[in-house]
Order: sequence, then C-alpha cells, then structure tokens
Amino acid sequence: MTLFKICGLRDVDSAMIARECSASFLGFVFVPGVRRELSVEQVAEIVSDYRRLCGSGGPFLVGLFANQSPEFVNSAIEKCDLDFAQLCGDELADYYEKISARVIKQVKIPIEGDFQNIVSDTIKKVGSVLDNGSIPLLDRLDKGHLGGTGKSFDWNVAASLPKDWEFILAGGLNPANVSEAIASARPWAVDVSTGVETLGIKDSSKIRAFSEAALTS
Repeated sequence: MTLFKICGLRDVDSAMIARECSASFLGFVFVPGVRRELSVEQVAEIVSDYRRLCGSGGPFLVGLFANQSPEFVNSAIEKCDLDFAQLCGDELADYYEKISARVIKQVKIPIEGDFQNIVSDTIKKVGSVLDNGSIPLLDRLDKGHLGGTGKSFDWNVAASLPKDWEFILAGGLNPANVSEAIASARPWAVDVSTGVETLGIKDSSKIRAFSEAALTS
C-alpha cells in the first residue's frame, strides 16, 4: 500500500477529512510569501481544534519550511506539535542535525537536460538525504518556485532510483493520474496539494478520490 500526504492544509475540516480518508501525513506551510502560508499561531490553533475533535494518533503532522532559521523551525515544531519538518529550500545536511523533528527533504528534479545526467544527479542527492536518516521528497524544479506548482516531472527519473529506496513522490499529482504515477515510479508515498483543490481551496470530494486511487494502487 502506498502512503499519501495531503499538503497545504489551511483549515481543520480539511485535516479531518484527510484523516478520515487514511492519509499518513498532513502538511502545513510556514514558508513566507507563498499562497498557502500560515503563521505558527494559525497552525497551532488548527492542530488544537483537530486534536480536540479527533484525539491523539492519526496522520503525522508535517511543517513545510524553506531557508528559515533552525530556531524558528524548532519553535514551530514545539508550538504546533509537529512530527516532521519538510525542508524545501537550500538546506544542507548539517542543518538537519539542528532540527528537533524528523526531516523530509525536497529534491528538485529538472525537466530539461540529458535524462541520464538528471538520473545520476538525482541518485546522488536522494542517496545523500537517505544517508542522513531523512526522507527524500521528489518534486519538479521550477525556477522561482519552491514547489506547490501543480506540475509534474518525468516519473521515469524516480523509477530509476534503486528499488529499495523509500521516497515521496510529489508534483502535479491528482486523483486522475496518481495510480499511473505509483505504477511508474513505485514511491513509498505520494504527496498532493493543488491536485485536491478547486479554485485554490481544498475540495473534500477530490481528497476522497485521491485517497481511494492511492490506497488501491
């Protein structure tokens, strides 16, 4: 069974729906200046309401950060009771050691260039993340964006990784293509945000459709 993450959550109702649909991870964005950004106080309030309504256990809670100080990240982890910090910027391995939660590290995959060179570079980057005990998340490289663009990359790059490597596949996934993506790339987990939205808002029917497709693939 492929695990899945519903990312870019901004309200408790969507978090509860994702939990009901057996999501393994719930993602909240702390990156400044992006569309889904929330403050520490906003996420803490959502998590408090979520725990009051749903109790303990359930999906892991993930905070998304990019090039922010370890002090800020750790403060958000503590105040929002996060299980993972997803790093979407230029953070290096020595940065991971300063973070007080498990790390998911975004690895950006270019869509232009020689395929074999892209594969070789991706294997090197993903291997480095795994060597540091962190979880790699593969997403499309779009210059000027940190992710969350709703665009995919060549899944054959992910399929070229060693078969025993666990990684999260992101970028352009939606209820219609996630089964194909899982069959092609064989990820440990998949990640979606834009693909379960309508007019920029999380759509409960799309969350349910995505979860059904992911869990049965």
